[in-house]
Amino acid sequence: MKTAKEMYDYCLKQKLGAGFSAGNSLKHFEVIASNLRSDENVLFVFIGLHNYVSMTKHDNNFAYAITNKRILMGQKKVIGQNFQSVALDQVNDIKFKSGLALGVITIDTIKETFNVALDKAQASNINDQIHRILMDLKGRNTASSHSSGADDIRKYKQLLDDGIITQDEFNRKKALILGI
Repeated sequence: MKTAKEMYDYCLKQKLGAGFSAGNSLKHFEVIASNLRSDENVLFVFIGLHNYVSMTKHDNNFAYAITNKRILMGQKKVIGQNFQSVALDQVNDIKFKSGLALGVITIDTIKETFNVALDKAQASNINDQIHRILMDLKGRNTASSHSSGADDIRKYKQLLDDGIITQDEFNRKKALILGI
């Protein structure tokens, strides 16, 4: 995923937040897309209420992307934009709390904490996905040199062929392994 449209379409297809409107959500993802570095690959995206405190106290919808390097947060405003990024090695913990209607994902970093609110079923799914991605990245960084990238891709291809993982999951793993 490199373009705002690809990111937004992925959110809709995977039920990872839709934002207030398609137009605004696409603009939020344009902020993300314009701040991607050439060595970054988007592995996962979602939309949620940024800096959530309560139903009436938050910074409205932001687009979020997890790349192989950073967590990106973007919001297009009427005038200007908000953009923040956190290097993955600066993330202390990611937590999840479920309320009556919303779930809140807390991204705890060395410098600050971000609360992101979404529909509680979506938030639970997103929390699980984020943890999987971060574990995969950590495993990749500490992996033994005995296993080649080609061997890992074959392993995930077999999981895809067996119906254990989806095509999207396979594509994310392959991109992660190849560093593209």
